[in-house]
Amino acid sequence: MRKFLIISSVFLLFIFQYAFSCTSVVITRGATVDGSVLNSYLCDGEFIPPFRVIPPADHKPGEMEEVKLWRGGVIKIPYPPHTYRVVGLMNEKQVSIGETTFDGRKELSKYRGGLGYFHLMRLALERAKTAREAIKIIVNLASKYGYSGPGETFSIADKKEVWLLEFVGRGENEKGIIWVARRVPDGEVSVHANQARIRELDLHDTRNYMFSRDVVDFAVKHGYYDPSSGKPFSFADSYDPADAEKLRYCARRVWRILSRVAPSLHLSPDYSSGVKGARPYPFSVKPDRKLSVRDLMNLLRDHYEGTPFYPGEGITAGPFNLPYRWRPTTWKLDGKTYGWERTISTQQTAFSFISQARDYLPDPIGGVYWYSPDDTYTNCYVPFYNSVTEIPDRYTKGDIRKFSWDSAWWIFNLVSNYAYMRYSDAVKDIRKVQKEFEDRFFALQPIVEKVALETYRKSPEIAIQFLTEYSFMQGERVLNRWVKLWEELVTRYNDGYVKDKNGWPRAVGYPEEWLRKVVRENPRRYLIKDK
Repeated sequence: MRKFLIISSVFLLFIFQYAFSCTSVVITRGATVDGSVLNSYLCDGEFIPPFRVIPPADHKPGEMEEVKLWRGGVIKIPYPPHTYRVVGLMNEKQVSIGETTFDGRKELSKYRGGLGYFHLMRLALERAKTAREAIKIIVNLASKYGYSGPGETFSIADKKEVWLLEFVGRGENEKGIIWVARRVPDGEVSVHANQARIRELDLHDTRNYMFSRDVVDFAVKHGYYDPSSGKPFSFADSYDPADAEKLRYCARRVWRILSRVAPSLHLSPDYSSGVKGARPYPFSVKPDRKLSVRDLMNLLRDHYEGTPFYPGEGITAGPFNLPYRWRPTTWKLDGKTYGWERTISTQQTAFSFISQARDYLPDPIGGVYWYSPDDTYTNCYVPFYNSVTEIPDRYTKGDIRKFSWDSAWWIFNLVSNYAYMRYSDAVKDIRKVQKEFEDRFFALQPIVEKVALETYRKSPEIAIQFLTEYSFMQGERVLNRWVKLWEELVTRYNDGYVKDKNGWPRAVGYPEEWLRKVVRENPRRYLIKDK
């Protein structure tokens, strides 16, 4: 009996507690430069995620998988005859799953003892050959064993298509979920960010929609939707009604991604700003040009630069233009509620991935899981093929309560946090190294895959070994370079000085623009002489 104890109860406690802060962008194959299907997931929260490889396995009739629940207890689930290899959140069939929590109606999240959303993701990846199959597996598991948790959006991709699956629980005393799934039209881009995105349904279009039979009736029964209103049924409005705070926190990220990939649409930020009568953003858009993996990386490294919402300017950004704000994101002052902008790239990202799936290559070569822990703006995505049998040990370790050089998360986190102190200078050093590595990865990718494909035709096993060794080596090289990068930053930016090219400390002080703000705030406080 193989136990599903890869994710510890401590990790699950963190991931359930902090999951309401994630972003996922999906790009269909008709919208990419090379016909890839791209899925992504920024898992934001203050915890250290385990990155694991679950090997494939054959199972005997009656063999059970034990799933340890984060609130305690174990659910036993029958194994299928065969389970697939899972690398992070992508399996050997090139199926990947990302998620964001949208909370939804709190009374529907009170069921206890059922599977959590992360259980559903892992179980589906072990069993599914396609995105559609993954949806059916998730729905069946939640229906049979119950679901415990808030509302969720899953982005589920395979090598041909992408679906968004959204669901909520059925309340304290009823197993299962109320759910709807919608296929992202080929040639388009979609995004979800802690807010339900599926609105109107076409109940007759079974090619592009799937849903629970009582998705409308349940909403009517509980007073979430009134058919006599004359308005069409909307899953998002019924099960995840928005307020001004949620629009700013969630819809702003959706607006930003869609407006960047399709600037010709001139999407207004009004809806995300809570302007009355503003229209919600479309489920998906056709990009103005076809996109690449690198384009998606850039989208995930966004702070709203060039918009009125960019937090890297003004007094709150400090003298070195830091675009991050420490939590909590809202605060009260003199009876009023205020809030910081919640950017796409954020300091509390635990890990992120971009899955690249291609139907024109064999599965062990076509699937690439671009992975990195910590802040997307200062991280480095490493290509791990979905067929790898091993990953560097440092990617699998970490304890949020104790620093360790043996943890990839801590290494990346150490570099990014040191940069926050003198951000406008230090981030340039990090981004230079980041670009060097990622440039190299993209340059090597066609060469590596050509060799892998030629080898695969003769021996799939040797091809997989080759890709494992390549991915392992790149992961180690990045971590070793990031340790050295931290040493360089500590040496260059020390005690408020900046070292020159010869290594000597130079007092460079603060930017003039910030000094002018200091003087405007208190003209006499720092004055030594008038002339």
